[in-house]
Amino acid sequence: MLNSFFENLKAKAPKLLAVSLSMLSATAAFSAVSHPDSLINLKAASTKIVYLDGKPTDTATLSADKDSVYRLIQNFYYDQFRHFQDPDAPYFLFMSKEAGLSMGIGGSVRMRAYYDWHGAVPTSSFAPYTIPIPANPLSTRHFATTPSGTGLFFRVIGYNRTLGAYQLYIETDFTGYQGRGLKLKKAYATVRDFTVGYATSTFSDPAAQPVVIDAAGNNNKFSHTSVLVRYMPSFRNRWYVGVSLETPATSVDQTLTAARPCSEWLPDAAALVQYQWTPGQHVRLSGIVRSLTYRRTDTGKRHNLAGWGLNLSSVAHPFRQLTTYANLTGGRGIAGLGGDMQYGQYDLITDPGDAATLYSPATLGWSVGLQYNFRPNFFLSVAGSQTYLYTRDGSPGDEYRCGTFACATAYWNILPRLAVAGEIDYGRRENRSDAARNAWRANVMCAFSF
Repeated sequence: MLNSFFENLKAKAPKLLAVSLSMLSATAAFSAVSHPDSLINLKAASTKIVYLDGKPTDTATLSADKDSVYRLIQNFYYDQFRHFQDPDAPYFLFMSKEAGLSMGIGGSVRMRAYYDWHGAVPTSSFAPYTIPIPANPLSTRHFATTPSGTGLFFRVIGYNRTLGAYQLYIETDFTGYQGRGLKLKKAYATVRDFTVGYATSTFSDPAAQPVVIDAAGNNNKFSHTSVLVRYMPSFRNRWYVGVSLETPATSVDQTLTAARPCSEWLPDAAALVQYQWTPGQHVRLSGIVRSLTYRRTDTGKRHNLAGWGLNLSSVAHPFRQLTTYANLTGGRGIAGLGGDMQYGQYDLITDPGDAATLYSPATLGWSVGLQYNFRPNFFLSVAGSQTYLYTRDGSPGDEYRCGTFACATAYWNILPRLAVAGEIDYGRRENRSDAARNAWRANVMCAFSF
């Protein structure tokens, strides 16, 4: 089992690494503003400034404020942990000249309708893991709607002589109770190079995830959120390094009897190194280590296992019209941190040869995407991804082994803050027994940001 894991890793890693390096060399030779960057400029131009202490009357101050707004919008969209589905920059920006503060309150209204055929997926998120095997004869087709992705956020950016540059950010969305309750998504403060609060993990790279309008995203999507403390300095605006301690959240079956998972007692430790040749384009290597503990009920002895993960990722614009995305992730004990396998409980599972022994199965996943902008506000994209779970010999035949996801998307910003999109999704689940099923979904979406 372990040999096959590393054989897959060796086979796929050079290809994705070559993609990342080719993106780097191509982009360095092409300096024109990309179409996605042009759209960001259009959205920045639509922002309205509201002065809290009176609008300046001199032209020089007004021009300086306009430049300041553009910088703030760029910082918003070129955030190192921004995902494509995150809300746009706020339409209204409140500015206070004397206090050195700017405040934005915004949100998005997003509605999505979807239709499943050839075997319906029993969730609003299209995840290959959830494809039922065998098929459910009562649910071969399904139509539904969801407001998932609708949310509100609040951001304050300022400067203090003691603290230096800082920002506060709170984001919520309506994905809580029954998919409509208000739920906290992020809440953090950034002071200089430090981030403290409920934020996206240092292990993830949301900006390098391919475009998917379905809520689940691709099935190798690692963008989990936890309470953390992160230090992330930059050097010459090209090199970034980051380290963080993060609150653990392991995913283990709580109904086990011969062995029981223990409560988390050590924080996860994550780190990254990134090279960025221009804002919004980079190559990143990130990693995470975590402690996984369980107790045998027959002997009462505790066992500590080490979980770990590595992620190589990249996003780039080799040409004005083209954006490329690439991710390669592998490790043990990281299934609960994101992707297809977070729907299961695979951080620790039972050894088929000894019910009182738990182990962390190896995982491997990849995703790639291509986005072609015919205009700054209209693009077509394709994406594909796979996730593998390497369980030990003797595991149940109905255990998950591999999930495949692919999609084709058309996305149109009718106005800088009004978008419509259509998408065809394909998913496939394979079990250890070689049993497999495919599923299809058509998605349409309308989103308005303010």
